[in-house]
Amino acid sequence: MFVLSIFFFGSLYSQSHNSNKAFKRGEVLTYRVHYGLIDAGEATIAIAKDSIRFNNSPCYHVVGTGNSKNAFDWFFKVRDRYDSYIDEQTLLPHFFMRRVNEGGFIINQDYRFNQTAKSVNVKRDGSDEARSTKGKVFTIPNSTHDILSAFYYARNLNLEGVKMGDIITIQTFFDEELFPMKIKIVGKEVINTRAGKIRCIKIHPLIQQGRVFKEEDDLTLWVSDDKNRIPVRLQAEILVGSIKMDIKSFSNLANPIALVNK
Repeated sequence: MFVLSIFFFGSLYSQSHNSNKAFKRGEVLTYRVHYGLIDAGEATIAIAKDSIRFNNSPCYHVVGTGNSKNAFDWFFKVRDRYDSYIDEQTLLPHFFMRRVNEGGFIINQDYRFNQTAKSVNVKRDGSDEARSTKGKVFTIPNSTHDILSAFYYARNLNLEGVKMGDIITIQTFFDEELFPMKIKIVGKEVINTRAGKIRCIKIHPLIQQGRVFKEEDDLTLWVSDDKNRIPVRLQAEILVGSIKMDIKSFSNLANPIALVNK
């Protein structure tokens, strides 16, 4: 599993999206990925600088990539890319593209969302025909996200009134199935990073036991306790070891980061 796919979260409350204040075009977040003690790779989540139109609507084009490196690249080569075209007004996806190559295991999927018709059309081979109406059609609820759009939508939600221990969720469609992504607010901590100490909200994304994780709370995520809400650290205990993902650099944030004064 590519670690970016467990980085994204949302809200249970039926809150409407107001205006985007959490991010802007040109934002780039880069992370170092560790598998146990091994420096395994790097992941980047970036918003294109230019606006793009999709279904005649202005969109943010978001790209998430993950690549293995060094010794890890020799025995398990990873070259992953996720693209999402997110409506600027609703922050809902129009089109999602998944290109996964992990140790020779390849997945090519394209998702065309129709929020009005409450459907998503999935083309599995990633060919040029994927943008057509061909493919398998799935029914989805109102305001369904892909894993990237869910993350950017959630960054704008108002968490005032949310108590520690509350479980919050968002409807997400991924891997050809509806996936209610849930998180539990745990508390607040200060995380030491290359950029300095950052005040964070600590959460547990609740994940499915058995496939990769032993327990549903084996995944912990820290996001900056400011208006950006960028992921700062992820730590996952999996069946075959542990994964840690730390922020390496960030640029073009929409708001000041929650650095702790020395």
